Amino acid sequence: MSITAPPQWRPTATAIQRPPRSVLRGRDILSLAATGLRARPTRAVLSALGIAIGIAAMIAVVGISASSQARLNDELDRLGTNLLTATAGKGLTGSQSALPADTVQKIRLIDGVLESSATGLLSESVYRSELSEPAATGGISTMVADQNLLDVVSGHMRSGAWLNPATGTYPTVVLGDTAARRLGVVTPGTQVWLGGTYFTVVGILDPVALAPELDTAALIGESIASALFDFDGSPTTVYERSASESVERVRSLLAPTISPQAPEEVEISRPSDALAARNAANQAFTGLLLGIGSIALLVGGIGVANTMIISVLERRKEIGLRRALGATRPHILVQFLGEALLLSALGGVFGSAFGAVATLIMATLNGWPFALPSLAIVVAIGATLVVGAIAGLYPALRAARTPPTAALSS
Repeated sequence: MSITAPPQWRPTATAIQRPPRSVLRGRDILSLAATGLRARPTRAVLSALGIAIGIAAMIAVVGISASSQARLNDELDRLGTNLLTATAGKGLTGSQSALPADTVQKIRLIDGVLESSATGLLSESVYRSELSEPAATGGISTMVADQNLLDVVSGHMRSGAWLNPATGTYPTVVLGDTAARRLGVVTPGTQVWLGGTYFTVVGILDPVALAPELDTAALIGESIASALFDFDGSPTTVYERSASESVERVRSLLAPTISPQAPEEVEISRPSDALAARNAANQAFTGLLLGIGSIALLVGGIGVANTMIISVLERRKEIGLRRALGATRPHILVQFLGEALLLSALGGVFGSAFGAVATLIMATLNGWPFALPSLAIVVAIGATLVVGAIAGLYPALRAARTPPTAALSS
């Protein structure tokens, strides 16, 4: 009888199959990150505040710029972009040229011109009274105005009435917004000293966006100007409105129509272009402010990185304990990276809210429409996540590479 040894046990492929690798779910990562931040709330709030200030500055700059642009677009829609002005330029010898007296009549003959008007500059000064210092003109100019000028430049009366055929023959005057303030005139009926004669103020204009030179002007009728100051009817500035589709064609015809012999001595401009250029200059300033906001965001990111590095140093025993209990390096990496991302995201959300509120306050105070592109919010929060990921990557890698024994013995 022979005894055979039992067959030697050999591990099968099933027996040596390793357990499935542990994977942190999204809510686990979020819970770990939130727990880490709640353990040091003051430090977390201060770090998020740095991010929030940078994002708030950037959102406010973008929002205020967009609201200003919306206000300009509304203004241009209301005023129209079909207004052209013609003024006398310089001659070949450098001397100041003059527009012919029949300039307005010539312009009205151009096909596509809807209406035109003009002002003529006089040399007389305006004072509050005859006792005023002669040198104290206040930069106020005296102009002769056509009776349809207000309609052509889309101006509005703040008080009183515009010049008409009756008042235009008497010593009456309409003051621009700035001129009225410099003369201390608040209501119509006040008298001002103009060219050695007392003129009665019959109206005060609101600021004229497309003709700002009228804001500092005292406007009188052509009849009284001819009678008192020998006005010869030659305009200084001609305002013209044409059909929108004819603006460029009319613009090319204005100078040769006004002065066929010397069209180069007539300067043509489009006031709405000046408004757009001014807004473009503001946009350039906005770019500078965005750069400053970016620097604040960068400083906030450095604050997050500093917070996370200190957190890794302070939590070495926690890292060692987790590694000893089975946490892998990716677990530690994801935990600390999640804290940095959550910290940055909180700063981005609150910063965006602060920026939107600042934009709303500024728009309300200036009477602008509130316009904050939603894309700006998305980009801002996305930028904070990128900054948080970059700022938290090194501390997370440092935590993940910490050996458990070294961490527990520290």
